[in-house]
Amino acid sequence: MPDYDALLLVSFGGPEGPDDVLPFLENVTRGRGIPPERLLEVGAHYRHFGGVSPINAQNRELIEALAAEFAGRGLELPIYFGNRNWDPFLADALRELDAAGATRVLALVTSAYSSYSGCRQYRENLASAAVDAGVAGRMRIDKVRNYFDHPGFVQANVEAVMAALADLGAQVPIDPKVRLVFTTHSIPSASADASGPPNWPALAATERGGGAYVAQHRALAAVIAAAVSERVGAPLEWELVFQSRSGPPQVPWLEPDICDYLDVVAEEGAAGVVISPIGFVSDHIEVLWDLDTEALGHAAELGLPAVRAATAGTHPAFVAGLADLVQERIADVPLEQRPALTELGPGWDACPVGCCPNPRGERPALCGAGA
Repeated sequence: MPDYDALLLVSFGGPEGPDDVLPFLENVTRGRGIPPERLLEVGAHYRHFGGVSPINAQNRELIEALAAEFAGRGLELPIYFGNRNWDPFLADALRELDAAGATRVLALVTSAYSSYSGCRQYRENLASAAVDAGVAGRMRIDKVRNYFDHPGFVQANVEAVMAALADLGAQVPIDPKVRLVFTTHSIPSASADASGPPNWPALAATERGGGAYVAQHRALAAVIAAAVSERVGAPLEWELVFQSRSGPPQVPWLEPDICDYLDVVAEEGAAGVVISPIGFVSDHIEVLWDLDTEALGHAAELGLPAVRAATAGTHPAFVAGLADLVQERIADVPLEQRPALTELGPGWDACPVGCCPNPRGERPALCGAGA
């Protein structure tokens, strides 16, 4: 049975003041060829909120909620916090863990899906941070499996959509003319196509491109839409759309963009929409700006009633689900006994060789087969 000394919450990071914005964005985009004008545009989004991203505060709230859940279960496992792009950085978190005597750490990433940026890059970040912190080879770091279709994450999103429909119901009847619009971060099409393990049998029956990244989102969206339609007693149409594109315009990224899709549903006569950001676990800047400001603003211009559903955040079902995932890993529960609500799950503990490759070339990564 694995015996972990601590849990490390691993996340993206965000600026916590105006002076942090540009250095943070430089960390995020280093080596990615992002146009300078896009950096200025995104920087303005952060400055609109005082130069502070809510992501760090929300992760600290998640840690508090998870610690309380652990305590209620009698699970004695201290929780540490480290980011890819901003303080507290992963290397600093590993130094703190090392000083506390930790030699076996379980990492929990705030990304639920398979992709380079959402999974493998974090594994690379952990490998690099372990070297920087001087713990490589003497601190074992494992990772909680991806959890896009874990019951806790699903329940939190279903209840968020139901709450949003209740709000929308004050404006329009909830009937089949209401659309569910599930959204996630757009990524380069080539990266999406390569996401997941090579030749993954679970993808063989899918009819769309986009690899595991798109397939996992669509599978979750279908489960949520079915549950919501059953509760409201009406079949609601749904679609998966994308947001927050940042790459060079000549490089294909996943589409349709959410605002373009709102044009389509408005023209088709939709009575209203609920926007469900299933690609994210918290209300960070790309939710607050790209959805609450831009997408909802665009819907208002179209005369299309729209409500944005909450992210999983610290929803009790999500927090309990994360605790379940941690205990599942501690107990080394067999794969066939692990809960998953789509045919694509449950995910793997160690990412297979070749999973979600780095488009810029191979780099050392932890938490994978052979790592």
